[in-house]
Amino acid sequence: MDWLARAVGAVTILYVLRDIFHTLGHPEGHGTLSRFVLSTIWRLSTFRGKRGRLARLAGPVALITVIMVWGTLAILGWALVYLPSVPTGFVYASGSETDVTNVVLDALYISMSTISTLGFGDVVPAPGWLRVVTPLEALFGFALLTVAVSWVLQVYPALARRRVLAIRLSSLRRTMSTTALRDAEATLIAAVLERLSTDIIQARIDLSEYSETYYFRDEDPNCSLAAMLPYAAELASIGAAAPRSDTRFAAKLLMFALEGFTEVLKDRFPHTAPIMSDLLAAYAADHGHDPVSGQANE
Repeated sequence: MDWLARAVGAVTILYVLRDIFHTLGHPEGHGTLSRFVLSTIWRLSTFRGKRGRLARLAGPVALITVIMVWGTLAILGWALVYLPSVPTGFVYASGSETDVTNVVLDALYISMSTISTLGFGDVVPAPGWLRVVTPLEALFGFALLTVAVSWVLQVYPALARRRVLAIRLSSLRRTMSTTALRDAEATLIAAVLERLSTDIIQARIDLSEYSETYYFRDEDPNCSLAAMLPYAAELASIGAAAPRSDTRFAAKLLMFALEGFTEVLKDRFPHTAPIMSDLLAAYAADHGHDPVSGQANE
């Protein structure tokens, strides 16, 4: 049954590689394993409410957990590849008692020391094919570390852009009354709405390419895009009836940008009515917020 252990190990390693590729290397893709881990931790974080400390930590914890799951499965996969060759396929350092060794623990030890690139040298592969396989695992471990660091460096700039957009919307809500949209003398409104359209399109791209950013909550509604987007929809709706043609055009652009964003949300709320306001409300509620309107400046 040696071939079965090696086959299962190889399949496990390939599954991890596939999941990493679909999570990080495939545009708008998401690995089934990583998505399962992220969504599970997201659901578990709501046991004590969506505004508790555990809920705020759901995103970072989920990110770290996915990386740990990848590493654990990879270690187990390589260990299964080595298992049939332990201990006869390896040369142990002098003083090691190979006759009383635990083959399972030794296979895990070899796998962990190899994938971490520690290479203590107390257990060395003997057959030629094992001398090729063990360096491959070391390369895999180095690649996994690189992937983990790159993932974090990609996610947090996207989160920063999302928070900047939310704060911009919050600032507009506090300083600009929605009645200004109906003012025929307001010449800057069109530029403001056009800038919001661009930022929302960027947020849509970020959510599509880095869907794991969905699982990061912002406690302050003024920093939460989930809470502030309904206000953007209100601006687009009122601006569509503005007396100035440039404001109406900018409002239409904003509405198209919001519709594109909600298209991404439909995958997460398949049972919600396909109405923008409902989808945005569900998005806000899932992040523990009430949808923000423009009532603060009326």
